Amino acid sequence: MIPAERHGLAVKDLCPHTTEVVRRLQHAGYEAYIVGGSVRDLILGKVPKDFDVATDATPDEVKVVFPKCLLIGRRFRLAHVRYRGTLVEVATFRGPGRSIAAGHKHADGRILRDNVWGTLEEDAVRRDFTINALFMDPVTGEVRDFVGGFEDLAERRLKLIGDPVTRYREDPVRLLRAARFVAKLGVEPDPATLEPIAELGGLLEDIPPARLFEEVCKLFLTGHAARTLEALQRFRLTRVLFPTLQPGRQPGKADIRPLLRAALLNTDERVEEGKSVTPAFLYAALLWPAVQARHEALMERGEPAYMALQQAAEEVILKQVRRTALPRRFSTVTREIWLMQYRLNRTKGRRAMRILSHPKFRAAYDFLLLRAEEDERLAELAAFWTQAQKERPSTQGEPVKRRPRRRRSRSRKRGGQGRQ
Repeated sequence: MIPAERHGLAVKDLCPHTTEVVRRLQHAGYEAYIVGGSVRDLILGKVPKDFDVATDATPDEVKVVFPKCLLIGRRFRLAHVRYRGTLVEVATFRGPGRSIAAGHKHADGRILRDNVWGTLEEDAVRRDFTINALFMDPVTGEVRDFVGGFEDLAERRLKLIGDPVTRYREDPVRLLRAARFVAKLGVEPDPATLEPIAELGGLLEDIPPARLFEEVCKLFLTGHAARTLEALQRFRLTRVLFPTLQPGRQPGKADIRPLLRAALLNTDERVEEGKSVTPAFLYAALLWPAVQARHEALMERGEPAYMALQQAAEEVILKQVRRTALPRRFSTVTREIWLMQYRLNRTKGRRAMRILSHPKFRAAYDFLLLRAEEDERLAELAAFWTQAQKERPSTQGEPVKRRPRRRRSRSRKRGGQGRQ
């Protein structure tokens, strides 16, 4: 038990709606705490993205307390409680791994379903990293710590709970979470946590592509993309996650081009400034070297340049989505960014200037600027399109205006027959 005067967290810094959810569960006779990343971030002086709640109430019992909540999930049964406009995720304490029923665990050690309820202490031991296993009672202000997470935070130490190999096999995404926490929190993995990562990276190949896409967004679109890439390279996970990247000098590492590094730094700056970021642009930068290589190979076989670029784009995206999904609403934009690089080479005539009105011109132009940083031969082309926008600022982002079609008048003979 860590009293409020020791950890220094103020109840007023907590989300009042989450606190009220905890209060109502406690009033109904259940244990309930704010848990996980929100407690961790508060101790580190960061602003939590959201607040989660853990309780000994089962999902059905939570629904009795909050009749309008939604019960979701198969692997982990959760309750989504919406309280005064705030969505609070409420999870039931999980029991020890030995209680996992037959058929709920894959042959490679991955947990497929995990609705085994337990006590507060059992739930703490079941969590992945010690720094994510802190429970705070917002009513009393006390923090419960069963695994040394508070001390690990003070020492900026990342440590798995239990045997690292077993825990990574249970959920290989923990390999990526380790890289993300190193980049986001500035923690360092202890030797036992670090040692198996490179060896077990291949386990990620069995994770559904849709789940890995979600992890990619957490890794690269939350403000620490450049540091995340460094962590992935260090842990030799880059090529496992992005098999389309060119191999680096060491297994698991990729040959990282200046364009990608610049794109990730630019993404971090946009997040810092509160601007929007999109997976479409991220994947455009990540996969561009592979598209270029395939494009050149197809042209050597005699394919026309534009058709070769189209085919290269299709092949590279198809290969990547087998590992990490890329929803069509993003992959379509990624292709447009690439294909417009070809169109941006044309700078003569009114037809060339129509590209200024394309909805994705700005993204393609920004991508061209990154390419110009890597290849000085593109500097003149980038300067041209920079000046073109200054000369025609009103057209940028507007749809191309089309002349209205004239209606053809149809002459009719008597009897309704058209002219033959």
